[in-house]
Amino acid sequence: MSDTEKSGLDILPGSKGTFDENEVAEIIQSIQEAEYFDASSMAPLSPPALAAIARLRTYKPPPFSVWDRLPLSRRAAVLILLFADRRGDLRVVITMRASTLRNYSGQAAFPGGKADTLEETPWEIARREAFEEIGLPRDDSKIPHPFRIEHLCQLPFSLAKTALAVRPCVAFLHSDDRSGSRSSSVEESMIPRLDAKEVAAVFSAPFHNFLHPEDEIREGDDLPGNPSDWYSGSWMNWHEGKWRMHNFFVPITNQKITKPRVREGGQASIAEQLDEEEEEVPTRYKVWGMTARMLVDAARVAYGEEPGFEHNSHVGDEQMIQNLHRMGKLGEKVPGKPDLTDSDLKTARSAAVSSAAKI
Repeated sequence: MSDTEKSGLDILPGSKGTFDENEVAEIIQSIQEAEYFDASSMAPLSPPALAAIARLRTYKPPPFSVWDRLPLSRRAAVLILLFADRRGDLRVVITMRASTLRNYSGQAAFPGGKADTLEETPWEIARREAFEEIGLPRDDSKIPHPFRIEHLCQLPFSLAKTALAVRPCVAFLHSDDRSGSRSSSVEESMIPRLDAKEVAAVFSAPFHNFLHPEDEIREGDDLPGNPSDWYSGSWMNWHEGKWRMHNFFVPITNQKITKPRVREGGQASIAEQLDEEEEEVPTRYKVWGMTARMLVDAARVAYGEEPGFEHNSHVGDEQMIQNLHRMGKLGEKVPGKPDLTDSDLKTARSAAVSSAAKI
């Protein structure tokens, strides 16, 4: 993946610095077809959305020095990117990972991934990965007018099933042009250019709805199925602890799904699978696992509300990560060798529960 970002066109993933007429035409067509990050589709923030952004700006995660002692192979970050829809309500950008990826293939996820160097901060990791996956420029000066990215806050670290410490970084995409001029038109908007190696689709979801067990239906909405189709959840026994598994089913009939124009190999299979699912049941995409839990936690912080469904009270997994580190279980990953065992996680979980009980 090239990091060349010398001009408005060069910020696109895979850029080589020059484009022939066909490539330029394809880029223009992809911009015209997509709706994400279109300034003309964004409205001033509603009062609840304004309050949510304000809470996120002031949120400070607890200190967590373990990150600085983790090896490179244990560090990761994701970008939770929010934007305002036509009514001023917040939506969040989600990707569908390609089937060619080793971990979490074919699942809904945030743009994000592992650290490249020990010097990279979580924000730098998240922004680099967002550039590689959805074409969001790493350099704020390369973001076309009237858009700008505001870094709002970082949430407590979560422990991925691959034994990575993952920092959620929350950002807001501003659209500062309210004039309706050409600079706010679809042609001049900032559109994520999908990387055929990593992303099968990009869609968005109503952010506040991750606190409710049913679809939040606004006037004029025509959503598929029943409102109760939005959510299902269950408690799981995981290493002597109770963990809530959230499953959200995001309506897609009320939005344009952006998919890669070039489909090769495994990338084609997941994109085509999505197409087949849409033909059979053209309604919703499933968001679950760590991504779903991060969405719930982010919405809790943003709106100052507790969910209308059962959930774990803690945000993130920092106590467990800290205990695993103390046990010497978060050393450098060794390819081909076993990672964390059930016994490791059980011990760390027991220690986390014991620590929480003393607080």
